Amino acid sequence: MRNLALAMVLLATITACKNENELKKSNYIAVTYPETKTVDTVDTYFGEQVKDPYRWLEDDRSKETGAWVKAQNEVTKGYLEQIPYRQELKERLEEIWNYEKIGAPFVEGDYTYYYKNDGLQNQSVIYRKKTGEDKEEVFLDPNTFSKDGTVSLGGLNFSKNGKLAAYAISEGGSDWRKVIIMDTEGKEQIEDTIVDVKFSGISWKNNDGFYYSSYDKPKGSELSAKTDQHKLFYHKLGTSQKQDQLIYGGTAEQKHRYVSGGVTEDGNYLFIYPRSSTSGTKLLMQDLSKPNSKMISILDNSDTDTRVIENVGSTLYLITNKNAPNQKVVTVDASNPRPENWKDFIPETENVLSASTSSGYIFASYMVDAVSKVKQYDYDGKLVREIELPGVGSAGGFGGKKDDETVYYAFSNYITPSTIYELNPKDGVSKVYKKPAIKFNADDFESKQVFYNSKDGTKVPMIISYKKGIELNGKNPTILYSYGGFNISMTPSFSIANAVWMEQGGVYAVPNIRGGGEYGKKWHDAGTKMEKQNVFDDFIAAAEYLIANNYTSSDYLAIRGGSNGGLLVGATMTQRPDLVKVAIPAVGVLDMLRYHTFTSGAGWAYDYGTSEDSKEMFDYLKGYSPIHNVKEGVEYPATMITTGDHDDRVVPAHSFKFAAELQSKQTGNNPVLIRIETDAGHGAGTPVSKTIEQYADIFGFTLYNMGYKVLPNTTKVKG
Repeated sequence: MRNLALAMVLLATITACKNENELKKSNYIAVTYPETKTVDTVDTYFGEQVKDPYRWLEDDRSKETGAWVKAQNEVTKGYLEQIPYRQELKERLEEIWNYEKIGAPFVEGDYTYYYKNDGLQNQSVIYRKKTGEDKEEVFLDPNTFSKDGTVSLGGLNFSKNGKLAAYAISEGGSDWRKVIIMDTEGKEQIEDTIVDVKFSGISWKNNDGFYYSSYDKPKGSELSAKTDQHKLFYHKLGTSQKQDQLIYGGTAEQKHRYVSGGVTEDGNYLFIYPRSSTSGTKLLMQDLSKPNSKMISILDNSDTDTRVIENVGSTLYLITNKNAPNQKVVTVDASNPRPENWKDFIPETENVLSASTSSGYIFASYMVDAVSKVKQYDYDGKLVREIELPGVGSAGGFGGKKDDETVYYAFSNYITPSTIYELNPKDGVSKVYKKPAIKFNADDFESKQVFYNSKDGTKVPMIISYKKGIELNGKNPTILYSYGGFNISMTPSFSIANAVWMEQGGVYAVPNIRGGGEYGKKWHDAGTKMEKQNVFDDFIAAAEYLIANNYTSSDYLAIRGGSNGGLLVGATMTQRPDLVKVAIPAVGVLDMLRYHTFTSGAGWAYDYGTSEDSKEMFDYLKGYSPIHNVKEGVEYPATMITTGDHDDRVVPAHSFKFAAELQSKQTGNNPVLIRIETDAGHGAGTPVSKTIEQYADIFGFTLYNMGYKVLPNTTKVKG
């Protein structure tokens, strides 16, 4: 008996030493999470009680929540500071980021304007040159809005004669905006600031004033309280905001979550687009050339998406998916614009169409397996030519005024930095306008498109990018990234940060999963509501393809996505915690039972449905909602959740509650951290300095938890 006891002690000692060695080998860092209290909040859905123990974290204004955020950030910072090459990553990101970036020029009045960033400026600066002159001057510098770059430019629009401009600013990344009106010659503000503007464009009515959209200011927290009645206003110059005319959205019949308005280039027509969700829009028109003209309804339902792209006199050009899931362009006379009078102009094809206008032409851009193909048409519907693009990738732009002599577009893919081209629309010849002088050699890398089968047999495309010559040995650090929702397409585009990842020998893979718009409305709808699981299945199948084909293995695979993509990551890691080593859900929609109760979240119901719709919909949402599917006794991947304390689109409570669930239930040694950026929102307008820090942390955390003690570009062997 004594010998048995001695043997057991010896075995326990050996096991302890082995476990300790394993922890050392896997870059283990001990983490003590802040204590997160629980509350007895219970909601009842169709007779079923659902606990919500972290409901208190939804109060973004409470001192308790603030203290929790501070404590979590201290833990996360302490962990990240122990990653030995985090600073090295940051320095390389700064080095490669530090090149001049110039946008396509555009003419307003007597000046040519363009955006420029000298490299590491937090915000790009708007410069201008007087027509016919070479002298450059700063027109507007958003870096002067705040010392730390957290106040950003949210839009800039000029009056018809170019003598006035209205620009929107965002503070701390919030979707709420302020609009400032300025005299472009003297570059001085000329009126009081327009406040409380949200989800809005700025569309000038000639030189007299402009249209903008907003909600009534909520009674609760402006960062999380529900906002669901959007209104379109007209601001006449020389009057106060209190006198702004309510154009649409002021009645129960006109209640919509999103309302936008746009004026045609000639100033003759106003078009209004009321929407109750992110898909489907009504369409109304007002003839501004006739005093006191009435609003005309062109489409009185939200079954389709239709937008006016141009007019020539009274002839309107519209792009629509009405009876055309892949979209088509139609024409109609403004005197009788109802759908029964529409005539096909550019018919629907098997590829998804988007359209823009410039220089008196219509440019039809098609997605062919997520890659761009562009055709040029005249206003009579004659095909002028197919534009010869510089390669296989994404081409965007092709927009401008009717009298522009040059058309500008940008071209990029996952390994080609964005280059701006100028196109002569008369002869179709393109030439480089601005090529970036970036310290990245695209010739050293390659992108490959593959097709794989999802769980139900659906064929899904994916583009895989990496450094030439990598071994397919299952040991390449890999990031799998996607979105999968809201008709948004993942088309090839260059990322400075991903360039650094690939330099380290990393693989970057992007599948075009269902829920996106790559194959039109049917592809989108196949990833919505009761079909949402298709999105997660497509993503999981992409991971399995990468593993089966030896690009990587579960120990070297990370999944990443933001917003709806954060939901994608959250659902994947809770359904298949064994599949990946690292998960990075960013600003994610993670509480699927309550998402619609915050800010404008109810507008996402087209994609998700809501827990109030029916018991069937409630059960389906609860079945994949990341917060509600974290289980005891499961080892989840090493996880770093990222969010911003001023995110008023996907409120940070989603991320807070998910982190609390994971930290309380995680089994094993994989860390669960939450990185909460202060004075930051959903992502737009984030200062370059903060963006670089974020990527250094994300890549550092990812590689460290894959076992790398040094950066992989300096070693061929893990650990």
